[in-house]
Amino acid sequence: MPQPLSSKPLLIIVGYVWPEPNSSAAGTRMLSLIRLYRDQGWQVIFASAAEKSPHRFDLSTLDVAEHNIELNHQSFDDWLKQQAPQAVMFDRFMLEEQFGWRVEQACPDAMRILDMEDVHALRQAREQAVKQGRELDNGLLNSELAQREIAAIYRCDLTLVISEFEMQLLQQHFRVPAELLCYCPFLLDEPPPAEPAGFQQRQHFIAIGNFRHAPNWHSVLWLKQLWPAIKQQLPAAELHIYGAYPPPKATALHNAKQGFLVKGWASDGVAVMKQARICLAPLAFGAGLKGKLLEAMLCGTPSVSTPIGAEGMLADNNWPGAIATGDDDFIAAAVRLYQDETRWTKAQQLGLTCVWQRFDGAEHSARIWQQLQHVQAELTAHRQANFTGLMLRHHAYRSTKFMGQWIEAKTRLQQLTKP
Repeated sequence: MPQPLSSKPLLIIVGYVWPEPNSSAAGTRMLSLIRLYRDQGWQVIFASAAEKSPHRFDLSTLDVAEHNIELNHQSFDDWLKQQAPQAVMFDRFMLEEQFGWRVEQACPDAMRILDMEDVHALRQAREQAVKQGRELDNGLLNSELAQREIAAIYRCDLTLVISEFEMQLLQQHFRVPAELLCYCPFLLDEPPPAEPAGFQQRQHFIAIGNFRHAPNWHSVLWLKQLWPAIKQQLPAAELHIYGAYPPPKATALHNAKQGFLVKGWASDGVAVMKQARICLAPLAFGAGLKGKLLEAMLCGTPSVSTPIGAEGMLADNNWPGAIATGDDDFIAAAVRLYQDETRWTKAQQLGLTCVWQRFDGAEHSARIWQQLQHVQAELTAHRQANFTGLMLRHHAYRSTKFMGQWIEAKTRLQQLTKP
């Protein structure tokens, strides 16, 4: 049997994209998971078929190797056999669909872990509900995307779920057994600073989020509608909108006269967040935990958001700012918080206290690692107890395997017949 390159146990992460912590919360979360394994003495290799963007994190600083892989290609199988990992993590369910059967075939004894990032089916269902002007119901939740995503959970040995709300949804609505799920929220390395910049040292509003993420783009459009009423009551205030990959339709919204400033990429999101007085996040749909709101709390920046934005973060009565449910409510909350120093200072201190209590990395990491190790140690029995997973791997892997092999053969034939 091939031996790993190191005596240390090896985790291979199959990534959807290369981690970009300054572009999205997903990038920050991935680095936390890498550190979780590195802190336990594991070797980590991050592999992806995605193009390397200029904003990607330098994984070598964490002593993590990078490996470029090809889709639908035997080279991945050969490389995986050579590495002989003890565990493989799929970054989002689509990667499990693409590579899961190859991992099982190449290294059947490796633990297979799925990191959901968020429940994609929930995010899609909420988006459809908003677009169609209807309530979220089972017809929207039980979509084809949900069926694919839940099937991927069953095919894996353990799935990391970022939100307690989504843990509840998966178990109560989709009936996923608790032993297949692990609550894995944001993992903070250290508490926030005790004395960040105060009310008088800050000015203007901030909104931040990757423009490629549909909830963020919808939020910008909503802010465009809300801003005139806020600006009317706060003539000196500006709204600074940051985010990676702004498309032309976003930069076209820039209006200096109105103080609606589309800034685009922020090389240091923390720095711009620390300068702002209020973070605005009117999210009408979405899932998971919101990195922008976590960052706001860590920077001592009170926020105004929605129930969707606050979901899984902190209780409404402990929110460091305000939770609004409609246009008028949002406008009033933003203006009031921007003007009221006493209310603002109380919100800032609440966020600084609650965020560490909620996402203390050491506390969560110990629990998460214990569950990961328990499944790893009892892998055979764990898999035998998951009959649905056995059944789905038998049928689904056959279809995805044959499709992948057909694409591979077709590509090889095209290469052979090139003039």
